[in-house]
Amino acid sequence: MRRTSRPRALTAGLAGITAGLLLLTACSGGGEAVDLDGDTAGGASGAAGGEATGPVLRAAIAGEPDQLDPQSTSSYFSFEVLENVFDTLVEPDENLEMQPALAESWETSEDGLTWTFHLRDGVTFHDGSDFTAEDVVYSYDRIVDDELSNAWKFGSVTDVVATDDSTVTITVSAPTPNLLSSLGGFKGLAIVDQANVESGDITTKPIGTGPFSLADYTPGDSIDLVANPDYWGGAPEIGGVHYTFVSEGSTAIAALQNGEIDWTDSIPAQQLETLQGAEGVEVGVTPSNDYWYLALNEAKAPWNTVAARQAIAYAIDRDAILQAVSYGTAAENQLAIPQESVWYTEYDTYSHDEARAQQLLAEAGVTGGVSIDFLATSDYPETVTAAQIIASDLEPLGITVNIRTVDFATWLDEQNSGNFDLLMMGWLGNIDPDDFYYSQHHTDGGSNAQGYSNPQVDEWLDAARTETDTEARKELYAQAATTIADEGSYIYLYNPSVIQAWSTDLGGYTARSDRAIRFRDVTLAEG
Repeated sequence: MRRTSRPRALTAGLAGITAGLLLLTACSGGGEAVDLDGDTAGGASGAAGGEATGPVLRAAIAGEPDQLDPQSTSSYFSFEVLENVFDTLVEPDENLEMQPALAESWETSEDGLTWTFHLRDGVTFHDGSDFTAEDVVYSYDRIVDDELSNAWKFGSVTDVVATDDSTVTITVSAPTPNLLSSLGGFKGLAIVDQANVESGDITTKPIGTGPFSLADYTPGDSIDLVANPDYWGGAPEIGGVHYTFVSEGSTAIAALQNGEIDWTDSIPAQQLETLQGAEGVEVGVTPSNDYWYLALNEAKAPWNTVAARQAIAYAIDRDAILQAVSYGTAAENQLAIPQESVWYTEYDTYSHDEARAQQLLAEAGVTGGVSIDFLATSDYPETVTAAQIIASDLEPLGITVNIRTVDFATWLDEQNSGNFDLLMMGWLGNIDPDDFYYSQHHTDGGSNAQGYSNPQVDEWLDAARTETDTEARKELYAQAATTIADEGSYIYLYNPSVIQAWSTDLGGYTARSDRAIRFRDVTLAEG
């Protein structure tokens, strides 16, 4: 039963404690049409009746989703699947400009405080129920009321109201230049079905409005999607997507070259050059908006001092880390936003300087004999490789690094519980500069697991959220970003490239800088 239309006050500033959205299958025969049990067939049962026809795309992703609730997960492996199941109100194109999605148009009041979104007619969920403005209200209320990971994106929102079945009005307390990118970034802003949430089925049997619906999920093995013939954007040309989970990159590459899969992003950087010359394979490499970083737990001494955190920033050998994890495919960056962005700020304070690191440790009162619990995860091998290099870098300083390698779900739990000294991970899917800094470094940020707090940084980040002059906004973020780096809230490492590969039989696919995986418009030659 859908919620009746009424204004709901959204509490500003609520934010759930979660990890940042993080960066980071064998298969059936080649390119044939199969049903979702794996048997050869002319078509597969589609959403809300109807038949989905066409070959099934076989995709190997590097890890298994932790769950399939798009508003609760913070795993990239989940989003690789879910972006094909759910929709957002608006969505970014390949240039990261916001375009219509479930909302076909919108306008803003003259004072910038009221946004009116006009929804598409005739959109249905995969179970056949109608999509209405109430679903938007419910979805956004849930994010804020349940303090989910993206509640911080509604910091300026005071009301979300369904004025009729096809119109949603969002009221903000101040002009909000990044509202569209907040609503359109797929990370956690998908529109969900209330009954699906309240039954609890959304974690394993999600129902969306997207181009594909879930047909089968076998934990530890695979996920099958079937094309939605009633999709508002037009029925996909492929019959579905079969995802398998292959953490070993060499296995995924061999499967691609042998024609056992059609697409993968489980690609070790050291094998990229060989793969680029492979027959029947197309490789996509593009600079990303992602970044990788180190974070020290500021709730624990001596990492609650700026000098101790700066010491680690000087002690690490970034060049060695980059070479080991990216083989030249990543770009070193001591801030979050990559050089290709108009929001880029030049910053090159830290170098590999053991003497300076030793001096800073002395200033922090550290005389040696310190042990660091480094939280890494085998689901992201970069973290283990970097941890080994960092352990070697810190040993001459009298710091022992104990590398603790856990699965990703445990990694999230340990980070959110503050059970770490040092960790490494990445953020992906960033669009607006607010995405790079607010949740991670504002005192009240939902992903500020390191416990950083600087009132001046808070003031800059708050002001930038409502500043409509682009140059003034850029300066606010530059001030905040350099202070964040100066004080070691994060020790930034590099911006990786998006690296994906697919069969030349797959048409219409592009590797995107925001790492969005969209299969709705692809074609696949039947083998």
